Amino acid sequence: MLRANPRVELVGIADVSEAAKSVADELGARFFTDMREMLDRMEPDGAIIALPNALHVEAALACVERNVPCMVEKPIADSLEAAMRLVTEVEKAGVPVLIGHHRRHSPDIAKARQIVRDGALGRLVAVNAMWLTDKPTPYFDVAWRRRPGGGPLLINLIHDIDCLRFICGDINEVMAFTSNAIRSFEVEDTASVSVRFASGALGTLLMSDAAVSPFNWDTAAGQALYFPHQPENSYHLAGTKAALSIPGMDIWRHESEAGHWQHPLVRQHVTLDGSRAYENQLNHFADVIEGKAEPLISARDGAMTLATVLAIAQAGREHRTVTVAEMLA
Repeated sequence: MLRANPRVELVGIADVSEAAKSVADELGARFFTDMREMLDRMEPDGAIIALPNALHVEAALACVERNVPCMVEKPIADSLEAAMRLVTEVEKAGVPVLIGHHRRHSPDIAKARQIVRDGALGRLVAVNAMWLTDKPTPYFDVAWRRRPGGGPLLINLIHDIDCLRFICGDINEVMAFTSNAIRSFEVEDTASVSVRFASGALGTLLMSDAAVSPFNWDTAAGQALYFPHQPENSYHLAGTKAALSIPGMDIWRHESEAGHWQHPLVRQHVTLDGSRAYENQLNHFADVIEGKAEPLISARDGAMTLATVLAIAQAGREHRTVTVAEMLA
């Protein structure tokens, strides 16, 4: 994607693996085994940080210290303490940092946010989200994915939480059951979550990376780079005037405002602009680097999404309601 985009040029890769050197050679980029050396010698206009979760903040701070705008793969960090340390430094230095929750750049998610904000659904009442898929065994050969700091809450469900925060507003409190019954790793493979939004709306989320299903945004939206497109819906929003399914983008409403459950519903399909989430994200990052735009998801915003997911993890461990406020206290 970097090679295909005329606005950017890949000049360097920093990685500790031998395989990465051949990738750098193939792409015509300088190769480094130390990220700080790369930043100092190449002096790039921007940097993309795609590392294991626990290394995000260290790399981002190295960029901030050198006044290099960066895009940090989600989650912003593996702990809230680390995330807030980065937030503090970013806001002090004024260096743009974009958190890589790429779905915010997808036309279905952006349009859903507009529909909710414009009041087309009425007052939002209830939200349902699913992320169910079956990861292959070799995926877990990478050790950090099996250990605390990894796991599908932080790797996968965090996308859905970020989407729901973006579309529906902040989440105030959560309850959850988590389970590792399928793989017996240190981290969960399945979770059932209930949330209360700041607006008063309620939501449920069901997540597993050990279940065969088309009910996940990655395959349903047709936006993902590495998955087949299998049209389905992964989010359902219901309000006092209408309901919306995403990414199918159908709105269901009564023919008149006097309609109720004994009256038929009319389906209206919402047409999207055909843009691509990852291309949109890259062009947005170029705008951020050039000073033409503020990050769509800032470090502080990314920390709020992380705090919400960590509240879910804590609720699952402690079998109680957990507020996002107490995570931030």
